[in-house]
Amino acid sequence: GDQVLDLAGLLEAGLLTGAAADAVRAAADGSLNGLLALGAGPRKALRARLSELLREDAPERDQLAPLLSNLVDCTLHLPARIGDYTDFYVGIHHATEVGKLFRPDNPLLPNYKYVPIGYHGRASSIRPSGTPVRRPNGQTKAPDAAAPVFGPSRRLDYELELGIWAGPGNEQGEPVPISAAADHIAGFCLLNDWSARDLQAWEYQPLGPFLAKNFATSISPWIVTMAALAPFRRPFTRPEGDPQPLPYLDGDFNRRAGAIDMVLEAWLQTAAMRAAGQPALRLSRSNLTDAYWTWAQMLAHHASNGCNLQAGDLLGSGTLSGADEGGRGSLVSGALEQSNV
Repeated sequence: GDQVLDLAGLLEAGLLTGAAADAVRAAADGSLNGLLALGAGPRKALRARLSELLREDAPERDQLAPLLSNLVDCTLHLPARIGDYTDFYVGIHHATEVGKLFRPDNPLLPNYKYVPIGYHGRASSIRPSGTPVRRPNGQTKAPDAAAPVFGPSRRLDYELELGIWAGPGNEQGEPVPISAAADHIAGFCLLNDWSARDLQAWEYQPLGPFLAKNFATSISPWIVTMAALAPFRRPFTRPEGDPQPLPYLDGDFNRRAGAIDMVLEAWLQTAAMRAAGQPALRLSRSNLTDAYWTWAQMLAHHASNGCNLQAGDLLGSGTLSGADEGGRGSLVSGALEQSNV
């Protein structure tokens, strides 16, 4: 619910044994990297034991009470040390809307339906949700200006995304087959990839995002494990007429349960709205099933060239928009139209 459980206290009280105890010991340095590196077994054992201890009729109830803290009294930190961060572009509705601004007759580039597109982001500026974001400076150029100017961004955007936490890594030069991708994914978090659209429009050619995106990324401090999401897995299918994934991105489990039925929403509540007692306003509502590529395909493609992923690496999904106007996961369409790019 709205409380936080002290796992180290549980271990000290002798309430954890075996693989569940190993999982907590692995996180003794104050981060979850060691736990993520252990793989799914210890995480599942810890989750099962916690489910037993937190039952309303659990005999250990009195022992747990001193180990629970109210969430509002806790300072939340990044759950793991993030060594690397890669942001993908798997939201096909978002990619299509953005592509229409540049190529109205052919919004998606030919590689989109064959390659999970991504770029290497900046890990050092990822912060837990609630950390203030300072408006970035950078170069912008108006369509009718002879030269760019330097100053604060005027078109700061949000991006509703999902973050994927890497579990056990792979050796450099050793790809991760899609059949093993699930073993290398620890869980998910919400992610907001702040984007300065006016900076992005000027700087992105020819090498893509740079200062427009590396100044701040907000993530939920919580990791929702793959085991917790198991009931929401759904078959992964491609629209009729679309190319099927290449063999290294295709597999039986991915077809049977590669998609995840997860509703995603972005809400806005400004300081003025809070002061006036006004409720938050929902900006968008979409579903992870709208993604064109699955979590397993993203990880398998990332490691397909032998790139060595490490426990605690973070993969962003890219903006996850729905098919209708109420499902847009960012303001990018309006921002770029105003820029006349």
